[in-house]
Amino acid sequence: MFAIIQASGWPIWPLLFASVIAVALIVERSMTLRRSRVVPSGLLEEVLAELRNHGVTADMANAVAAHSPLGRVLAAGLRNVGSSREVMKEAIEETGRAVAHELERFLTTLGTIAAISPLLGLFGTIVGMIDIFASQGVAGANPQQLAQGISIALNTTGLGLIIAIPATIFWRHFRALIDGFVIDMEQQAVKLVEVVHGERRG
Repeated sequence: MFAIIQASGWPIWPLLFASVIAVALIVERSMTLRRSRVVPSGLLEEVLAELRNHGVTADMANAVAAHSPLGRVLAAGLRNVGSSREVMKEAIEETGRAVAHELERFLTTLGTIAAISPLLGLFGTIVGMIDIFASQGVAGANPQQLAQGISIALNTTGLGLIIAIPATIFWRHFRALIDGFVIDMEQQAVKLVEVVHGERRG
């Protein structure tokens, strides 16, 4: 592996740096964007049961908010239980936008890596081609420089694609996952509002 890196020259280092960042982001987002952490099952039922039995208190709302991203959305509604339906929905929507933004953290970086990795590979290809043309002298081709140029051109192109393909797959996967979480949170928040305002049974 080290021999391949050495043969590829300096154009491969930005790609290696990008690959390390991409792997770290994929691992971090995979751990963070688990359904059990973002939209835990049974939370809304627990909140509604507590609401019926004891009403809303500041401690209860804070405990729900600290529970999960869904809890933050529901807590925004609980803190406005005494307000009108519109005010309660506005508070939930504002918190929901903030929660969605936090869930999308680092996805822009991962998407950028997926987009620029093939370009970095192409840049390495151009550098390798320059070396290949530079190896052509009056006395003929310099075999060592020719081999180095070919190594740079092929290795950087291959590594760029190796990074870009999984990064793109995971970026799309995380985007779809977050969209699903947001829809789920919206549905549960609407149910909370309707139950509070007597438009629906829990």
